[in-house]
Amino acid sequence: MDIAILLFDRFTALDAVGPYEVLTRIPGATVTFAAKELGPVRTDTGRLAVTADAALADVAAADILLVPGGPGQDEAMRDQEVLDWVRAVDATSTWTTSVCTGSLILAAAGLLEGKRATSHWLALEQLRQFGAEPTSERVVFDGKVVTAAGVSAGIDMALTLVARIAGDEVAQAIQLGIEYDPQPPFDAGSPAKAPEMIVEFLRSQSRFLYERSTA
Repeated sequence: MDIAILLFDRFTALDAVGPYEVLTRIPGATVTFAAKELGPVRTDTGRLAVTADAALADVAAADILLVPGGPGQDEAMRDQEVLDWVRAVDATSTWTTSVCTGSLILAAAGLLEGKRATSHWLALEQLRQFGAEPTSERVVFDGKVVTAAGVSAGIDMALTLVARIAGDEVAQAIQLGIEYDPQPPFDAGSPAKAPEMIVEFLRSQSRFLYERSTA
């Protein structure tokens, strides 16, 4: 089971590392972090780096392709080398997956047209621009394409995928091994539950960040 995780400048750490913690525990699995160049790739905060141990040109195929999201996704969506690689790996993958706004990269590569998909709630409607059908579900399977909602949803996606691949018992053993037993202090993890002022604050922050990144 070969797993390839795309890295790009300003990806969100948990988008990649959350699923990694689950998928790397599939019996017999190997995981490769791939980027345009070898070496450290900085996350969206700029304070953390994950090392790409392979260049995109050196990873021709994978059983599972994982595309994270993050503020750098805008640039990745315009990067022809990245899009060509995503399409090439998807052509022979068993599963093509994304977390958060990574689904927009899949969409930009033409892989979500006519498919149900999810993303971070702030970016969900952008999927329509690429012919996808947005859904606010946390994990969405459509054929071999699996998309997860924002950031932490990648762990749920990975566990669900493990159950499909190796069975419920293996997935449950992995969940117990990483002690994934969410008990958040607040019930504010979705726009449907969070206080309206918090939702609007994040919307305004999102607009500010977008305007600054495109200025």
